[in-house]
Amino acid sequence: MEDEEATAVLKAVGRQIKAWREAAGMTQVELGAAIGYGEEMVSSVERGRRVPKPEFLDAADEALGAGGKIAAMKKDVEEARYPKKVRDLKKLEEESVELGAYASLHVHGLLQTPEYAKALYAMRRPTYTEDEIERHVTARMDRKSVFERVPRPLLTFVQEEATLRRPIGGTLVLRRQLEHLLDVGKLRHVQIQVMPTDQEDHAGMMGPFRLLKLRDGKTLGHSAGQLYERLISDPREVQTLEMRYGMIRAQALTPQDSLDFIKRVLGVT
Repeated sequence: MEDEEATAVLKAVGRQIKAWREAAGMTQVELGAAIGYGEEMVSSVERGRRVPKPEFLDAADEALGAGGKIAAMKKDVEEARYPKKVRDLKKLEEESVELGAYASLHVHGLLQTPEYAKALYAMRRPTYTEDEIERHVTARMDRKSVFERVPRPLLTFVQEEATLRRPIGGTLVLRRQLEHLLDVGKLRHVQIQVMPTDQEDHAGMMGPFRLLKLRDGKTLGHSAGQLYERLISDPREVQTLEMRYGMIRAQALTPQDSLDFIKRVLGVT
């Protein structure tokens, strides 16, 4: 686990499930058979090493006669499912009335398909386990609820041309990803722009970042590096990022030209 808070929640849930199981006089094998899971899964959940899905908790609650006490922990488990940095970022995105992002290495997380995100996390070194990959992908997909929020926030993205051509996950995964960009780019509150590789003057050479304008009028910046993520709140630094993002958008293709560009990459006329 990446943070102590989530670890503590999962261990507490695991202890509760174990206590109810022992009170019911069942072994881990018997509980697993009753709810459709293997002994290893039950053991891992009880030790707080794996995040139980809602259906696991519902089934365990019924099988152990917990009267809703195990199922009631679903909300806590759901929050612990995601890494802390993702939980914190999601909260800021939920408070934003405008979000702008420049992505230079890969398609921005909020624009990714599940298959693309999974391929991206699978390339991580040191490697993630399958459970960790699933956890990160689920967390990333959950953040996409920002597109459906009412009132709609303004969402703008600038993607480097290279991110549209690098076949992360293979050509089929990339194709579906580009098709998804075309669908999202048609939403009235979303604008996707492409920064062509042959653009000589480029204000984004210092790397990717994002800006979040909150309901209270405050603007925050966010940047990520190889081994760190940084939330930027200093007004002078945020002002610099706003200036750069404005220049980046001005230097990139227009939203409509960008969608046409993506179609050409796809081979769609």
